[in-house]
Amino acid sequence: MKTYLLNIAIAIDQAANALLAGHPDETLSSRAWRAEQSGQRYWGWTRRFIDLLFFWQPGHCRAAYEAERKRRPFLTPFHPFNPE
Repeated sequence: MKTYLLNIAIAIDQAANALLAGHPDETLSSRAWRAEQSGQRYWGWTRRFIDLLFFWQPGHCRAAYEAERKRRPFLTPFHPFNPE
């Protein structure tokens, strides 16, 4: 049941990212870290807010970003982490 609920939470997160003009297979947390690191406006406070929401997971957004990078070989051609 725990895995099921986690999968639902990730799906909602990815849907929110897609609604905000992001890639539908990336979470907001990963996008916030990636965008902040590339200097995009507003993503610094967004990343800090998300990390604050997940206070029990230090470095939540960075961890989400790293998890996305590990999935790189399995990504669709248009995913932000796909080198093609």
